[in-house]
Amino acid sequence: MTLSHSVEHRPMQTQEIQKQSANALNGSSVAELKRDFLNKLFYVQGKFPALASLNDYYMALSYTVRDRLLERWISSATTYTDSGSRTVCYLSAEFLMGPQLGNNLINLGIYDQAKAAVSDLGLSLDALLEQEEEPGLGNGGLGRLAACYLDSMATLEIPSIGYGIRYEFGIFEQDIRDGWQVERTDKWLRFGNPWEIARPEWAVEVKLGGHVDHYTDDQGQYRARWIPFELIKGVPYDNPILGYKTNTANTLRLWTAEAPESFDFGAFNAGNYAGAVHKKMVSENISKVLYPNDDSDQGKRLRLTQQIFFVSCSLQDMIRVMKVQSIPLEQFHEKFVIQLNDTHPAVSIAELMRLLIDENYMKWDQAWAITQKTFAYTNHTILPEALERWPISLFGNLLPRHMEIIYEINHHFMADVRMKFPDDADRLSRMSLIDESNGRYVRMAHLACVGSFAINGVAALHTELLKQDVLRDFYEIYPEKFSNKTNGVTPRRFVVLSNPNLTNLITSKIGDNWIKNLEDLKKLEVFADDKAFHQEWQQIKLGLKTSLATHIGEQYGVKVNPHSLFDIQAKRIHEYKRQHLNVLYIITLYNRIKANPDIDITPQTFLFAGKAAPGYFMAKLMIKLINSVADVVNRDPDVRDRIKVVFLKDYSVKFAQNVYPAADLSEQISTAGKEASGTGNMKFAMNGALTIGTLDGANIEIREEVGAENFFLFGLTEQEVQKMSAQGYSPMKYYNSNLELKLAIDRLASGFFSHGDKELFKPLLDVLMKYDPYFLFADYQSYIDCQHKASQAYRDQEHWTKMAILNVARMGKFSSDRSISDYCRDIWNIEPVKVELKTLMS
Repeated sequence: MTLSHSVEHRPMQTQEIQKQSANALNGSSVAELKRDFLNKLFYVQGKFPALASLNDYYMALSYTVRDRLLERWISSATTYTDSGSRTVCYLSAEFLMGPQLGNNLINLGIYDQAKAAVSDLGLSLDALLEQEEEPGLGNGGLGRLAACYLDSMATLEIPSIGYGIRYEFGIFEQDIRDGWQVERTDKWLRFGNPWEIARPEWAVEVKLGGHVDHYTDDQGQYRARWIPFELIKGVPYDNPILGYKTNTANTLRLWTAEAPESFDFGAFNAGNYAGAVHKKMVSENISKVLYPNDDSDQGKRLRLTQQIFFVSCSLQDMIRVMKVQSIPLEQFHEKFVIQLNDTHPAVSIAELMRLLIDENYMKWDQAWAITQKTFAYTNHTILPEALERWPISLFGNLLPRHMEIIYEINHHFMADVRMKFPDDADRLSRMSLIDESNGRYVRMAHLACVGSFAINGVAALHTELLKQDVLRDFYEIYPEKFSNKTNGVTPRRFVVLSNPNLTNLITSKIGDNWIKNLEDLKKLEVFADDKAFHQEWQQIKLGLKTSLATHIGEQYGVKVNPHSLFDIQAKRIHEYKRQHLNVLYIITLYNRIKANPDIDITPQTFLFAGKAAPGYFMAKLMIKLINSVADVVNRDPDVRDRIKVVFLKDYSVKFAQNVYPAADLSEQISTAGKEASGTGNMKFAMNGALTIGTLDGANIEIREEVGAENFFLFGLTEQEVQKMSAQGYSPMKYYNSNLELKLAIDRLASGFFSHGDKELFKPLLDVLMKYDPYFLFADYQSYIDCQHKASQAYRDQEHWTKMAILNVARMGKFSSDRSISDYCRDIWNIEPVKVELKTLMS
């Protein structure tokens, strides 16, 4: 969200529209943009100023910008079709794209012209950007990474298509009531989406349920015929993904589910009005909601249905493309490389086999060779509970043919394992695609490993943990498949768009090539001791913090000092991310103030943001804890505004663009060995925040790049965590031996922060006192000491600013452009394809 803007505008007269309206052109001058904007308002929105809303103006500007995308989009599609170019297909259950208008203006290089054009017409570009509904098609880092990668593939001119689901309702909107998270429906499509184009002519059908008949064909070949219980129609909606200052515009193709026959006239005429639209309602449920709660059997079935739905639609679409380009199906793996973004799309391995064998009559060995040469698998977690498994009963009922195929894959795979590791029954059990240790389940990560030619982690430590632990058996049999591809983020959205003043300052010193080649930021190092540069840097940071402080005052009624240290932890709420460790530090500071109201402490503002999964009670309780502590600390006169605590509700990509630039200290405090990579750490650091963190995920590589002296490190290492677990970790030992920890826990347990209710936070405290699975108590003192070190360092603003400049200067490695270049070179075997703009109808 934009923190402060005026939505007032000078009304345009109908005569002005009629005077300026003309045939739309693709020019980039202020005059051309104004003319096209007026055309869109008049001829697309069908409005004139007396009736036009702010949303009408937003839509008119978006369609104006889309015209300029379409020229590049069509030229790209034409080039790829004519050349039959190798293409990356990025399969992901999530694409957290963020608002598109501002990003497209940046990538087209017409942001300033558009701002001037709408200003001439009495409008505020900030107000129009704020009007855009964010497509909440992701839950966090996984979906945002996918979006960054699409941006970078287009910028690097790599032919690609992103495939996912067009959820009607995305990630919920978060409200806070009495300190608790409350979920509200995210109706992101309520005013339409100007960026998408429906492609109903490319719709496909997906089979579900039923049974499989087996027969011998005329050539004596054994065949299977799947007779489904129901069919679902998948309709694609295409969204252009433009690269930065390039002619390349790739496609994000999202599928929506429909019934093949959406209305039953017979049922309606018989008076069964609900029955007349029953199939429509059931089918549309598939693309209704991102990540339905899968605690129930119905929820599990719906989630698996979503997965087969979008991967089947996508694979059928790829086959359609091959037919259009007259490429033999035997060359599928040469035309396409499919990247699986975590295990959600792993069922696509069985589905491609089914399409090749059953629908196109390929022999098993040939189909399997093609499949294994097509897929690459990115693992995003080392948490065992996040490695998907599906009950055999559910999987076989919903996907009977895929169950047969997986059994066959497993039969061949187990034979290979026996040959390489004879007489090792335990290994066979561990590696089987079927888990029979506690019930019977399909192991989707195992299917992904067996069916892919490449497997990668997303940070150096994460990849090593995959090799040593989570996927160790697979590494031992397929070492050549494994590599690391550290995540990255796009600087176009998270610096250029989010932090224009810092962008202008950097560009004024080193030019603008860094936007496309982030390693150029190293040139900033020569300004690390430049006092004039320091002053400009500090003024920009203070302006950003003041803007955020103003928003906090307006939205939450909390007065925040913009000169205080802004300590921000903004990420999904989860126990392993340890927001409650941060809270323990705040309680410790509060206890010190209560014990000595005149204590000298650095003024500090603690900001939290993030959403808890609707069914994750402990995460929701952590949000309640943050708000309860904030309520006490912010009102206590003894504190004297030296510390403030605010939970920023409904965190999103749009709002994050205002949060990252305002941070002084970035909290990256997960238990070592639990975070695969993290990308918020990169976004904060690119905007000049210093990191306080553990040796976890990409923190390790960030520290290596920026220098240990510019990073606030604390906590156990991953090896120490493992050793402590093996020896028997006792959280009570730390509780009993650390007075400040004991005082913090006791004050929380006493009901002091819960109006005397000692039961409210008992579930959280019980876990910490008895088990502490994420080692908060073990890391507590190290964290407290490190926080003190950071707060003391903040008092020396010259040195702090130097550290911030060096952090930004050394973040070149963490561009998603670098990540994608690594994938292209090491996994995808793909080269850029230059796109020349085509003339109309050429």
